[in-house]
Amino acid sequence: MTSPLVQSMAAKPAFELPAEDRTLSPYTGYTRAHWEATADGLLRAAWRWATPGRALLDLPGRPSRSGVRSDGLEGYARTFLAAAFRVAGAEGEDPHGWLDRYADGLAAGTRTPGRDDTESWPLILDHHVQGQPMVESASVALGLRLTRAWLWDRLDSGVRDRAEEWLRGALRHTPAPNNWYLFPYSVAGFLESVGRGDAETARARERARDLMEGWYRGQGWYADGDGRAFDHYNGWALHLYPVLDALLAGDTESSSSSSSSSPYGDRLREHLEGFSLLFGADGAPIHFGRSLTYRFAASAAVGLGAVTGHTPLAAGVSRRLVNGSLRYFLDRGATGTDGLLSLGWHGPHEATLQSYSGPASPYWASKAFVALLAPQDHPLWTATEEAAPSEGPDRVLALPAPGLLAHSTRADGIVRLHNHGSDHIRPHEGESGVADDPLYSRQSYSTHTGPTAAANVADNQLTVEIAGAVSGRRRIRPLGAGDGAGWGWAASAHLPVFTSGAPMVPGLRVESVTVARGRYELRAHRVLGAPPGSRVRQTGWATGPEESVRSALHGLYGWETRDEVRAPQGTAYTRWAVVPRLTGVAEGTALFVALASLTAEPDAAPLSEAVSEVTVTGDTGTVEVRWADDGSRTRIAFDPLTVGHG
Repeated sequence: MTSPLVQSMAAKPAFELPAEDRTLSPYTGYTRAHWEATADGLLRAAWRWATPGRALLDLPGRPSRSGVRSDGLEGYARTFLAAAFRVAGAEGEDPHGWLDRYADGLAAGTRTPGRDDTESWPLILDHHVQGQPMVESASVALGLRLTRAWLWDRLDSGVRDRAEEWLRGALRHTPAPNNWYLFPYSVAGFLESVGRGDAETARARERARDLMEGWYRGQGWYADGDGRAFDHYNGWALHLYPVLDALLAGDTESSSSSSSSSPYGDRLREHLEGFSLLFGADGAPIHFGRSLTYRFAASAAVGLGAVTGHTPLAAGVSRRLVNGSLRYFLDRGATGTDGLLSLGWHGPHEATLQSYSGPASPYWASKAFVALLAPQDHPLWTATEEAAPSEGPDRVLALPAPGLLAHSTRADGIVRLHNHGSDHIRPHEGESGVADDPLYSRQSYSTHTGPTAAANVADNQLTVEIAGAVSGRRRIRPLGAGDGAGWGWAASAHLPVFTSGAPMVPGLRVESVTVARGRYELRAHRVLGAPPGSRVRQTGWATGPEESVRSALHGLYGWETRDEVRAPQGTAYTRWAVVPRLTGVAEGTALFVALASLTAEPDAAPLSEAVSEVTVTGDTGTVEVRWADDGSRTRIAFDPLTVGHG
């Protein structure tokens, strides 16, 4: 029951894994023992690079912008999280002695923090000064909280005092204006759990809760700050920290039958209703948003939902998703031959990274090991794997709160995500002053393709070209989303931003609608205020010659020419890519309609056969498309915006 796409790419992981169990896990073969073996394998490889006093793990590779010492702390903290889940899930059994190493490292790192020597941890300061240690403080605090009985309670009182003083730096300094506020929240939760709470810890937790309420937008989705950034941080940060905090505190919130007034568990459950669709049949998460080098951390929310009971998913479905995500990356060489998680996606990939990415950054993947908090006899491990949502009938799901539209096709197990609401631009930033970010600015993303690099042609993008200057898409203004039986839509507007010449053209605006139906994506755009001589271009999915997926793009209205553009830097999935492109001319107000698809179906019919009729009424901005397979019609009106199908 393994996808052909999985079988074609399978490679041996860098460490030994147990024998597969295809009876209990017919889709992946993975069991709980595979998770323990993976945690041990990752830890064993990372600890080869520890300092003599065990306070820092200086993994090889390019340093982050925070510097080598901060990167070494990152190596300690993020692997500690994996070890903590591993040992806590085994009720204290620690056959490899991981906790002794972390106890030694804690003592050495906090002895003289801030000193420039072999072992000392950097101080925690404001995010714009020296902020990365604040991120790592949360992993240290969670690791100590998870393993309290076997590590913290056995420490010398002086080490405990020093550790507290270092951790309190997170409470006394300013986090970045996003999910970072959950780092002092987690530190404060740990300190309170060991009887060291006070007004300072209470303020940190109250501040984070207040911000979370303002960032919550509905349907289980939080914005990552005051803007409109919606991505994997919803699962591996904004849901994980408060729900895990409640679980470790023993609150009734951690029970599936809870009637607690805390909303976090209910929000996680609602989030998983839609998020569970965003994994392909091969186990891949959507390649979208920043910090993708955290890889299988994308399944952390699924595992946490199963552990706490805050999930709408059957245990066998949760098992399928977490196992599939872990195996997807192990089978594709994410660890390399040395057993270390590389900076990239499958293997090393520079364009996937951010400037804050360092050699140990990928170890935030440790958050996926939250699934190990479910003991061996938990349904997550005893239930037989069931099909993932993307392996069921073709499905289209609108998520109006974040402005996203997801759709999956059973024939090839591909999931696509159309972005009409997430842009990662902070409220204080002007659009023209923000660089293009391929991980947010594209119209569409998938489980089987990645965006092209910034230096290459942009895939899945509508651009306006004026006097040789090409526009980009920065702030995305959602206009709505909805779905029906077998179809769905999402819409947005943006003001084109130009990287050369005048940054913006007065009155120039683009309104875009995506309608998904089966493997088809109907893309309609209304360009307003285009100066004479403007050219409009629409690109499709970027794919490579060695891939089994194929990209197609077909003009239905307004387009004059079609060609293909090369992207030599490729994507996270292929070393070299080609992007289909349509080109048309615009002046004033103009409508453009195209059909796109990404498919691995071997005998997929050409897009030219999908639509039998297109009717466009320019004065009202209305597009009506008749589908060839069943005669149904899709109608898009831009003024006012309405989308219908029937």
